Amino acid sequence: MQRRADAWERFSAASLPTEGEEVWRYSGIDAFDLDRFVPGPPADGAPAPDRASRSAARRLADALGPRSALVVTVNGVVVEVDGTGASMPGALAVSAARAGGAAPAPLGMLAPSRDAFGQLHDAFLADVVLVRVADKALVPEPVVVVHVVDPGTTPVAVFPRTLVQLGTSAQAALVEVTVQAGEATGAPGAALPAGADESPGPPVLVVPVTELDVSDDSHLSYANLQVLDRGATSIAVQASRVGRDATLRSFTASLGATYARVRTDSDLVGQAGRTALLAAYLGTKDQVHDFRTLQDHHAPRSESELLFKGAVADEARSVYSGLIRIRNGARKSNAFQTNHNLVLSEGAHADSVPNLDIEENDVRCSHASTVGPIDEDQRYYLESRGIEPAVAERLVVLGFFSDLASRAPFPGVGRWVEDAVGRRLTGRLPAEARSGGDG
Repeated sequence: MQRRADAWERFSAASLPTEGEEVWRYSGIDAFDLDRFVPGPPADGAPAPDRASRSAARRLADALGPRSALVVTVNGVVVEVDGTGASMPGALAVSAARAGGAAPAPLGMLAPSRDAFGQLHDAFLADVVLVRVADKALVPEPVVVVHVVDPGTTPVAVFPRTLVQLGTSAQAALVEVTVQAGEATGAPGAALPAGADESPGPPVLVVPVTELDVSDDSHLSYANLQVLDRGATSIAVQASRVGRDATLRSFTASLGATYARVRTDSDLVGQAGRTALLAAYLGTKDQVHDFRTLQDHHAPRSESELLFKGAVADEARSVYSGLIRIRNGARKSNAFQTNHNLVLSEGAHADSVPNLDIEENDVRCSHASTVGPIDEDQRYYLESRGIEPAVAERLVVLGFFSDLASRAPFPGVGRWVEDAVGRRLTGRLPAEARSGGDG
């Protein structure tokens, strides 16, 4: 409890970030009103999730394919842990720890308390989802964690936390889904929701933190799917530490929330460690998708690849700001950073700011970014073969996302991204807008 009290004291003495800070530039944080939220569970005393709610979370997990374990949290509190590796005794341990009790300290790669939202997370953290994989263990199917946000009738703030630790020479996978309670109660057999696209629901603030510790010679595949509704604000942190000869494959899909921010920091601390950081996002209506990344190379011969691709339509905006840092001693490191954006409407906007900070010789680094409309040559090629303009544009945009979705670490995740993007695009392509205006 003292840790939480200390975090609250630090938060009370601090101020919220401002757009004057580089890592919050273009974010709109200056207009954010934190006072309207109450730390969850909801103050109106919403009951514990019933069997139907848990079944809904299970259906979301089922849509992703086979799994080795399932964890369900509601407003940051673990309500179910199912399948903790009983078929693999000693290999996989999935559990929950109370923040006021035996919860571990942060790994130290990216302490959440670096800013006011991190301090707020530490102060009101309820449970920590712990996923531990033993040395030399092979876990064939992913652990699935479903974070359900249930505001009841109160604008609620919730603080999910997941900590993954792989032992030496281990291999495992994790999928996290963050979803609103209403979105998680669809009909039996329904697929994952497509992300926010309806009228805003109750206001919620979600501040999730995920820490991935990939030990020497270990291999972790990770996917994060954020499909909150349009009443939500999400300010997320994903931090990883990658050891010698270790590999992290990470895939983030951000489709929900009115304002969705993800800060992704990956520290390559061991020689020949490798990371592949991928992300897909689609903004509609007045959504803002905000990504900040750090590829931090501490060790020689380490490699990192970043590819973030997204589209914005209507009045939506996207922000990407990334840094490749090559530290002294990280000789022969390779780092690549790419951000591509499609702007589908005149009222939409995308900012892209890649950066390099190189302190060592004998390295290879590159960065690239693009912001623009649908490629005219691609559209003309399809239309010249008799394809209707709206269909041609849809094929171009779906192809833009399909390339990334095919690299998702889990087939179910890639298929969901393609399906969700297809559903969200309806009525938002330039040719469709022109046709509607003509009519």
